[in-house]
Amino acid sequence: MWRRLREAARRAKRNPLTVVGLLMVALVIVLAIFAPWIAPHPRDIQVVHPNDLFRPPSLEHLFGTDEMGRDILSRVIFGTRISLRIGTLVVVLALAIGLPLGIIAGTFGGLLDEILMRVTDIFLSFPPLLLAMAISAALGPRLENAMIAIAIAWWPWYARLIRSEAVSIRERAYVEAARAVGTSWPRILLRHVLPNCLAPVIVQASMDFGSVILTSASLSFLGLGAQPPTPEWGLMITVGRTFFLTHWWIVTFPGLAILLAVLAFNLTGDGLREILDPKAKRW
Repeated sequence: MWRRLREAARRAKRNPLTVVGLLMVALVIVLAIFAPWIAPHPRDIQVVHPNDLFRPPSLEHLFGTDEMGRDILSRVIFGTRISLRIGTLVVVLALAIGLPLGIIAGTFGGLLDEILMRVTDIFLSFPPLLLAMAISAALGPRLENAMIAIAIAWWPWYARLIRSEAVSIRERAYVEAARAVGTSWPRILLRHVLPNCLAPVIVQASMDFGSVILTSASLSFLGLGAQPPTPEWGLMITVGRTFFLTHWWIVTFPGLAILLAVLAFNLTGDGLREILDPKAKRW
């Protein structure tokens, strides 16, 4: 195991962008965990300060203040915690739905495969953001409902990916040997099929973190996600867009936070693909 870890670290060092992505993701995690201690004004993120309205960036408020006098830097830092929670829960929920369906469809094939994949195609026929908007609007404008809506829109991609991997794995010699000696199907799925499907799933999940954060911010921007006074990046942008021409900092810094978070997870996903796939070529 240690040899594999050293080999993975060696591959990561060959790509500077992978290192940058991992460092940025580590920063996001640190900010999310230690937000109450890192934020300069942690107790004031939801408190109105009439004397501090629309203050530009300064030494006291590095990112300025918003229309209610709240410190934007503190709200952006606490927004990191919310965005990371959204990404984690949505990806885990989407995997919980798509992973078993994809493995079952790819391993057993036949009519079961046809039924599961046709249901998957129905979901894939809708753009993910549009489907998430429709579900979130039906469930009601809440952050929890937005997470459920995004997960429902996301699981078909995992089902398709894992199904394609399982189709190729079920024909391999070690699976045939396990079947020949009478190994039960649940054991074959858990011991042989699932472990060999994990590499592409890990890569896809790491890249989907950024997309999920962006989709969640989009729903909040449209009023279908987080609601005031939650310090969520998309909500901060939609509230501050009214003042963009006169108070640019209110929307600029939450927007940069979204940009950097998405970039971090995309770089990490590309790096993991190279680490987990030794045949991957760098151009």
